[in-house]
Amino acid sequence: MTAPDSTSLNPLAHPGLDRAADERLVPDLLETARTDAESRALVVAGDSAPLAAPDALLWLAPSDVPGGAEWAFLGRDDNGTALLAAVFTSQDEELFVAPAGWAGLRTMGAVLSARDAGAFVEALSLGRWLIDAPFCPACGTPTVLGDAGWSRRCPNCGRQHFPRTDPAVIVAITSADDPDLLLLGSNALWGADRFSCFAGFVEAGESLEAAVRREVAEESGVEVATVIYRGSQAWPYPRSLMVGFLAESLDDTAARADGEEIAAIRWFTRDEIGRALAGDGDVVLPGQASIAHRLIADWHAERA
Repeated sequence: MTAPDSTSLNPLAHPGLDRAADERLVPDLLETARTDAESRALVVAGDSAPLAAPDALLWLAPSDVPGGAEWAFLGRDDNGTALLAAVFTSQDEELFVAPAGWAGLRTMGAVLSARDAGAFVEALSLGRWLIDAPFCPACGTPTVLGDAGWSRRCPNCGRQHFPRTDPAVIVAITSADDPDLLLLGSNALWGADRFSCFAGFVEAGESLEAAVRREVAEESGVEVATVIYRGSQAWPYPRSLMVGFLAESLDDTAARADGEEIAAIRWFTRDEIGRALAGDGDVVLPGQASIAHRLIADWHAERA
């Protein structure tokens, strides 16, 4: 099976905007864009951004952004306007009053336009690196920003550093015996009524397919046969690339929670999943901005 087409992508998987990566090497690009009255900046504080409406981000002129931000060039919109990120650490109080308040990516990702969703996930992913990694990891010297916010250079040892992305797999498990059953797990840190797909980081020297089989076996006791790629999305909590798969169990009776990370597992019928997706029943599924939601919803829709 091939990857889903662009019409079925998760809300945070769309390109969103032209990143114009070739422009990052232009001298003084960021400074020039910040002084251009036509440029627009997305403010991110912690993991929240201001809203112009319940389904739209608020973009400011750079001159209207409060002082103290870390800046980066996000790209350009369809009209060629420069789009910037102005990033702040988490704030106890809102930086300024926004027309529709402030909200996080988890809450807003599914209702924003492709441009706004793409810009939000880009700004949050890049912004966390800008805030959290100001020092050279090799020698501890404060670094100097370059490439319009996309790199750091150490003036002491000369090393160049870039934003880090950690690949992780996330898997929905289908039954070997019944096409209308889906296995989900409840993390030990969640409420007992919340269930989702199985997920984990890819280890050093490990392929995505191997990570799927290892994580599923560790968390659920299930060995899987067929592993089918279903799409990916950035997930900046803190800096993941979630790669989604559908996998088929070899032996449904082997399913058991690991008792550490996963507190409970359960085979759900298609009808139970349908009710949970509709907000009925006693089971809470992942939010619509997540690839976990898309994996579950797509499985349900195949025979709904």
